[in-house]
Amino acid sequence: MKAAVLVFPGSNCDRDMAVALRKSGADVTMVWHKETSLPEGLDVVGVPGGFSYGDYLRCGAIAANSPITRALKAHVERGGYAFGICNGFQVLTEAGLLPGALLRNAGLKYICKTTPLEVATTNSAYTADYTLGQTIGVPIAHHDGNFTADEATLDLLEAEDRVAFRYGDNPNGSARNIAGILSENRRVLGMMPHPERAFEAAHGNEDGKAFFSSLVSAVVPA
Repeated sequence: MKAAVLVFPGSNCDRDMAVALRKSGADVTMVWHKETSLPEGLDVVGVPGGFSYGDYLRCGAIAANSPITRALKAHVERGGYAFGICNGFQVLTEAGLLPGALLRNAGLKYICKTTPLEVATTNSAYTADYTLGQTIGVPIAHHDGNFTADEATLDLLEAEDRVAFRYGDNPNGSARNIAGILSENRRVLGMMPHPERAFEAAHGNEDGKAFFSSLVSAVVPA
């Protein structure tokens, strides 16, 4: 599997994402935000967490309009896989690649802890190696992770089985406990929790490892 990890000014989880992908068997290229194209033959693009462009205007708003994001949109339009974690999720919503928005946490405070997640679907390239309803522990680290959408959009996400993960404790006030969602074609995923920070035993648990193994298996079947 050929993967690219985008790097913006202020990204701070790009290396963690790249390590998780490489250890899962992917060939990874880091791509700087000023590039106007992605590597040839690419399967997957990862948009990492951090504070792209210092979170000015809105989290992810400037990154959503960077040169490389135009190439990301073209990749998705061709049916390519893409996922965004934390700030990457914010970028994907700002770019119009996923519905909804990530607002300020309900408690108006930055939250950094491991939180329980429920696997809400296994019908995706990102969750197939989990068990439906499984509870996993995945770190969060955000100030603007409150997923919000209108009721019609929320109803559609649930009706089409596009909620990937739900919070067990809803730390940020997200609508219907939603922690991660899928695009209409199920190839684009955004989530606020960080599976790349729960990849090795040294992280405290390995509950995020199946996220990356699922993806590699789906894109490059054995």
